[in-house]
Amino acid sequence: MRSSGILMPIFSLPSDYGIGTMGKAAYDFIDFLKASGQKYWQLLPIGPTSYGDSPYQSFSSFAGNPYFIDFDLLHKDKLLKKSDYAGMNWGEDDEKIDYALIFKKRFKVLKKAFKNGFSRDKEQYIEFIGNNPRIKDYAFYMAIKNHFDLKPWQEWEDGIKFRKPEYLKKYEKLLSEEIDFWGYTQFLFFRQWNDLKAYAAKNGIKLIGDIPIYVAADSADAWANPEIFQFDENLLPTSVAGCPPDCFSEDGQLWGNPLYRWDVLEERGFDWWIERISATAKLFDIIRIDHFRGFESYYSIPYGNENARIGEWVKGPDMKFIKTIKSNFKNTGIIAEDLGFLTPAVEKMQKASGFPGMKILEFAFDHKSDSAYLPHNYPKNCVVYTGTHDNETVVGWINNLSRKDKAFLKKYACVSKTSALPRAVIRLAWSSCADLAIAQMQDFLELDNTARMNEPSTLGKNWQWRMKKDALTESLADEIKSLTELYRR
Repeated sequence: MRSSGILMPIFSLPSDYGIGTMGKAAYDFIDFLKASGQKYWQLLPIGPTSYGDSPYQSFSSFAGNPYFIDFDLLHKDKLLKKSDYAGMNWGEDDEKIDYALIFKKRFKVLKKAFKNGFSRDKEQYIEFIGNNPRIKDYAFYMAIKNHFDLKPWQEWEDGIKFRKPEYLKKYEKLLSEEIDFWGYTQFLFFRQWNDLKAYAAKNGIKLIGDIPIYVAADSADAWANPEIFQFDENLLPTSVAGCPPDCFSEDGQLWGNPLYRWDVLEERGFDWWIERISATAKLFDIIRIDHFRGFESYYSIPYGNENARIGEWVKGPDMKFIKTIKSNFKNTGIIAEDLGFLTPAVEKMQKASGFPGMKILEFAFDHKSDSAYLPHNYPKNCVVYTGTHDNETVVGWINNLSRKDKAFLKKYACVSKTSALPRAVIRLAWSSCADLAIAQMQDFLELDNTARMNEPSTLGKNWQWRMKKDALTESLADEIKSLTELYRR
């Protein structure tokens, strides 16, 4: 069935408290999606962020980001007073997140909510933690991490680093209150998330979530499950993940994530991955698996290298893994992020999986040649994007096109003015034969690259964009709805 949606991270929603949350603005965005005739809200990963504030580097694959807990909802639930948070400085720029400030102040407010609500909610909390052992791992991990001045777990004392039973008991007793704090924030997160998801469902909006293929080295996932990662006897990585050099980066991309021991996972029936997808499937209606090609073969970079120039492609689990996932998640929609360096083997795996792949319009318009990303070459079983979180905004991309490529785009889209191109690109997506069309919110707002979400292989300027409070107008909703109805989405 033809459909469409908008890509919009929670953290980019407007709010008075420095970062987007699961509060009023999230509910308003669902109302906007409904008014504009959309069926999907696509989000970036919602886990607690670590290094570089990237949603693709999380402290846990199973936990939610405490930054997204809405203070006003906590006030409504009698866990906070307005004075606990409303008078504080949450940043000077309404269109940019100040993560250092958020990190410094937000947890102080959440500790007040913990103090006010833990006793009241203790019975429900105990049930929640009992049903979510991976959340308990995360809470334990964060408590110990704070105890050791935020050092990554590889730098903790050996007893707890290697998870020796007597040390686990020691720290569980020593840090019991801190563990409960981190667990209770998750209790609050999932209570607000479940309410938001129910509201989306009530209004006919389905949620598309994102699973990063890798986990962060500094994470509860790696600490609690070291046997499934390529670590040496000191629990340091032997090799890490990334991408080789290409036309976008002469050094390649050094992500630094630990790589999986796929042989160990296969012997265990890929149990950890099944558990991970099961948890994600409870949060979302459809799951986009990031870096899907990494299941066929993955790029392995020796640990300690400064860039990704030196590395090798290593065979992954391929269809053994895909068949396991398909048999365990027959009723879960999955999108395969099949971008990057695609070999015939990768294309064969993706086709055999039956999962829809991705088509990016910003990759399509090279005047010298045909492209699989041009709409006339699409299969129906795919998802077309104007651009993703890793790309320029459509306006920024158009501004940087060469003269000949821009002329090709104008001819293909049947427009004569450059000013008409941003809307024409969205129209190309919506009019294509792809089953699902998605555009970033920035593209509907025609924002330039100052609103770009992420520039791969850079630090300090990503994941910061926030939408203005008055951006979601009735006229914009009517325009998007008209386009959506025209192309029967």
